[in-house]
Amino acid sequence: MTHPYARELGDFLRARRDRLHPRDVGLEPGGRRKVTGLRREELALLAGLSTDYYQRMEQGREVRPSDDVLDALAGALGLDDEERRHLFTLALAARRPVPARADRGPERVPDSTRRLLRVMDTPAVVLGRHLDLLAWNPMAEALLGSPDSYPPDRLNMLLLLFDDTRTGERTCPDWERQALEYIGMMRAAVATDPTHPRATAIIGELSIRSAEFRRLWARHDVRASVSGTKTFRLPEVGDVVLDWDTYPLPGRPGPFMLVFTAEPGSADADRLRLLASLHATRANARATPSAYGTRST
Repeated sequence: MTHPYARELGDFLRARRDRLHPRDVGLEPGGRRKVTGLRREELALLAGLSTDYYQRMEQGREVRPSDDVLDALAGALGLDDEERRHLFTLALAARRPVPARADRGPERVPDSTRRLLRVMDTPAVVLGRHLDLLAWNPMAEALLGSPDSYPPDRLNMLLLLFDDTRTGERTCPDWERQALEYIGMMRAAVATDPTHPRATAIIGELSIRSAEFRRLWARHDVRASVSGTKTFRLPEVGDVVLDWDTYPLPGRPGPFMLVFTAEPGSADADRLRLLASLHATRANARATPSAYGTRST
């Protein structure tokens, strides 16, 4: 049986090779080419490897590259620091035997973390390693909508983002960037356990029903931890621009907290406060439709 980490390593190498063109690395294209990116033999030459050895790596066969080989490949592929760490994570795991039994117990949010969420004066949620929504505070519900209308197994940021019933809301240019961020985090999680049943189920479902997901997943982008700025389009108060950051919780791999903040004293902070006030007045009615992963632009 192919080692799952070796297979993931091969897929990552192939995706990174496909994004390079001969002129990117100082080679002349020459003649008609059947591939858009570099050929295997061209990359092997740049990395100082035999074509057969590199081909076996891409095919996920029993190859355990040394650190020197990995360094050469990272240089030839032009990997950034995060991609280089991902390459080493996969390769080091592929050198070890497949564990007989992985720790795959349910993810739990400590009571102390739930108390922290309740007292935080800004939107925050706790996501599991595979982007399952595990906990949230009232400010997050005001910003994102109530998740109560979804079954627990559907409360996943990727599943909600690619929800077929909401494809009409993917009109803003920010949607694909958001999708790539979540997919990159899922890639980082898969690197720690490629055969985890929850990851397999989510990726398998989305690969079957979403051509957009298949295209973006094939890029093999990875995000270990991310932050950024996001604009929320909210009918009640108008556009709100928030910074967002992720904070890992104890346990590795494990849940992490996603927190949205506004510049103190800014118009965005005022709009966020107004939104929270409006939400508090209708907390029992639950009038706001849920839009996790889609209520933004």
